[in-house]
Amino acid sequence: MSAQFDLDFGDADHGGIFFVTSEDLEPLAEAAGMQGLRVCRISLADYTDHDALFDRLTLALRLPADFGRNWDALADSMRDLSWLKATGYILLFDHAEQMRNRNEDDFDTLLDILEEAVDYWQDADTPFFVFFALPESAFDDTDA
Repeated sequence: MSAQFDLDFGDADHGGIFFVTSEDLEPLAEAAGMQGLRVCRISLADYTDHDALFDRLTLALRLPADFGRNWDALADSMRDLSWLKATGYILLFDHAEQMRNRNEDDFDTLLDILEEAVDYWQDADTPFFVFFALPESAFDDTDA
């Protein structure tokens, strides 16, 4: 798919949640990194459960040792991130379809938490972008 994005990663108003293909992640990481954002990559390949997700997020986001390893703690952490010392953040989730296919409730909960985080960071005038990579087939036009 290799989408073209007209995003200003330095502008908090452009933040949000976006769905892309895996091949889009590297160019997005490079562009955001060049604008000073903290790039965090999270693979959802072989998703098993939310405990495994918390493990992966702990590594990618360097979550504090006292991270509570539950959805509420994740929501709190997504609205803090002070330990990452950055002017903005970009979260790149690869293989999102594996989490969505394995446990749609977990996927929806993660999306809800990240949507709240986007709103929080926009209010704080801090760039916050989230990209979920899905297979190209997810973007096929089914109305044709």
